[in-house]
Amino acid sequence: MGNTQKIAGDLDESIFQPQWSPDGKLYFVSDRTGWWNIYRWQDENVEALTQMEAEFGQPQWNFGMSTYAFGSANQIICTYTQQGIWYLASLDTLTRHLELINTPYTDISSLHATSKQVVFRASSPTQLAAIVRLDLITKELEVLRSSSDVTIDAGYLSLPETIEYETSDGKTAYALFYSPRNRDYTAPETEKPPLIVKSHGGPTAATSSSLNFNIQYWTSRGIAVLDVNYGGSTGYGREYRQRLSGNWGIVDVDDCVFGARYLVSRGDVDGARLTISGGSAGGYTTLCALTFRDTFKAGASYFGVSDLEALVRDTHKFESRYLDGLVGPYPQQRQIYQQRSPINFSERLDCPMIFFQGLEDRVVPPNQTEAMVTALRTKGVPVAYVAFEGEEHGFRKAANIKRSLSAELYFYSRIFNFEIAQPVEPVVIENF
Repeated sequence: MGNTQKIAGDLDESIFQPQWSPDGKLYFVSDRTGWWNIYRWQDENVEALTQMEAEFGQPQWNFGMSTYAFGSANQIICTYTQQGIWYLASLDTLTRHLELINTPYTDISSLHATSKQVVFRASSPTQLAAIVRLDLITKELEVLRSSSDVTIDAGYLSLPETIEYETSDGKTAYALFYSPRNRDYTAPETEKPPLIVKSHGGPTAATSSSLNFNIQYWTSRGIAVLDVNYGGSTGYGREYRQRLSGNWGIVDVDDCVFGARYLVSRGDVDGARLTISGGSAGGYTTLCALTFRDTFKAGASYFGVSDLEALVRDTHKFESRYLDGLVGPYPQQRQIYQQRSPINFSERLDCPMIFFQGLEDRVVPPNQTEAMVTALRTKGVPVAYVAFEGEEHGFRKAANIKRSLSAELYFYSRIFNFEIAQPVEPVVIENF
């Protein structure tokens, strides 16, 4: 066995992508300052090559992730994120000078390099994900393969505005705001649009600024979207990531509520037509917001978690201890799990809702969703339930994804009494 030596990493320091340079030096990304920056082990010392309030790393939920690569021993091509936007840059390992490389992309990952070129995955608010090559000599970009050949006229695309706003306890939260846009229609000057607040899954993941047809579906139909990177999301430093520790169902909900209120105060959206929608963990945030708060007037849950106890008992191996950090150790803190489970407080839920559920879902079984539907049905609150045979946790079939979007739109049109420009297949709304 060779000699081993610990040079970095601990319970309060996250290490990402340790890698040897062409000249045999060890580089890695560390968040020892609260932000994932690039470091080097040299002459028995750890040296910082970047010192920015930016993230050069990512949570290692998958294998083979890469945010930097060596063009040579003296050059690193790297990507980092600030305010939810990713940038590409060149780092001189001798002078430690970081130079931005201009690209049209806002989401960049999976960098790999040779001495002459860098290949990476990239996308933007107007471009779907693609594999892109950068020539290090000419600085020319070439799309090697796109994930889709679909093109959309820019006149129908809403571009995200990065926003930050004050949330609970005087803290700051972050989000991407998409205002309605459709070149063929103009809303009356006196009318403000409805708003859908999106709470991403994960929950300690992050939303992306890349072109998302699910978002553009709404904005092209006159509905604004707020895509929230609530506390706990990655990309905003360690302190922000840790805001969700022990606070899932509280911090995420507050950040969605305060985000909606912020847009109302700015005059961007109609405060009487605020909705919230999310899937899986985002569905849990949605259900908590509608059960324990009174800001939103309607909502949509896609296979949302309503019973934390059931989730912690039945979840898959990869996330078997995930909730220890998000909620608390189970069963020692069983009371907290019960207090934050919307299914235990269904009598408080009196907001119109539509539910979508895969009948083969083993992460959030149908009985969780059906219990919430039954509660609303019994109370006489408008409710719709759309179940899909053969679907599991997250819909895969294009027909079902299309149906869920059109059903959600139809539901809002009936609840808020507005006309849809193009007719869609109705959905049965009980108690309406």
